[in-house]
Amino acid sequence: MIPEYYDHKKVPEVYRVPYEKRALEAFRFRVDHQISPSSNDVHKVGLLLIDVQNTFCTPGFELFVGGRTGRAAVDDNIRLCEFIYQNLALITRIHATLDTHNAMQIFHSVFLVDDAGTHPSPMTLVTLEDVEEGRWKINPRVLEEFGLREDYLAKYCRALSHNGKYSLMVWPYHAMLGGIGHALVSSIEEAIFFHNMVRGSQTAFGVKGNIPTTEHYSVLRPEVFDKEVGVKQVERNNELLEELFSYDALVIAGQAKSHCVAWTVSDLLGEIKRRDEEFARRVYLLEDCSSPVVVDGVVDFSDQAEQAYKGFADAGMHIVRSSEPCNSWPEFPGL
Repeated sequence: MIPEYYDHKKVPEVYRVPYEKRALEAFRFRVDHQISPSSNDVHKVGLLLIDVQNTFCTPGFELFVGGRTGRAAVDDNIRLCEFIYQNLALITRIHATLDTHNAMQIFHSVFLVDDAGTHPSPMTLVTLEDVEEGRWKINPRVLEEFGLREDYLAKYCRALSHNGKYSLMVWPYHAMLGGIGHALVSSIEEAIFFHNMVRGSQTAFGVKGNIPTTEHYSVLRPEVFDKEVGVKQVERNNELLEELFSYDALVIAGQAKSHCVAWTVSDLLGEIKRRDEEFARRVYLLEDCSSPVVVDGVVDFSDQAEQAYKGFADAGMHIVRSSEPCNSWPEFPGL
């Protein structure tokens, strides 16, 4: 039940979605396939798409998630597009998050300097030991811009260490607000828009990651809370949490499996354990629509991603493939 206009070869491309044309096609598609509005759904199914943006998913962009194959995010999104189209009548609402950054953020090189005033290169790992021994400190211009104390970086890295988080990584400038890299992958945007028109269901977009003084891998919370470092930061996204807990089934996909996806699911699992451990059985992770960060000769987070997913499965979440019919998934509502 995939629309005729869809072409998997266009998934790596950046293009303008012809909204008016797609809307008319969606109205006809809805009638031809007798698809009812999402408001009629007996069982509510949510699809959470994490950071399916050009910056992570389109070859040649800043943090393309190539995985070990070199084209992982492209293949993930081919499968994801087809999953959305094949399950238009099943998906009640789509939530799409957007990693959103400005130039001066703690994980961009301009934020840090060594004693010579040199900025770290992208993919530099900044450990608590590095900071305590004085290898890296906050750029004095950044201190002035944001009114930070000189000990902020040490406090921040110490909080990461105490919370069991990854050490601070200096990433290339990416997901820059207002830039092309910040936008959704065109083919995914097109599929989401088509879903809107067919189901009469508005996509819920969420911005995260624009607080300059913290990393923000998880959709649900920053890496470090304000009480840990003495600087006002965003807290937990309670509004989104309530929406996610309202579904009879929650399907999750996006990039990168080792970072924003893994930490989002981890935070969701923490909330599940506080509220209702049985809710874990309503969560379905599309394992073939997410891939880990791999930079040849630098870092490979594949093992960390697999370990995280094993933990999610052990907690009761379902690891599934997009090519499998949803009615074959274990415990899926309505079976």
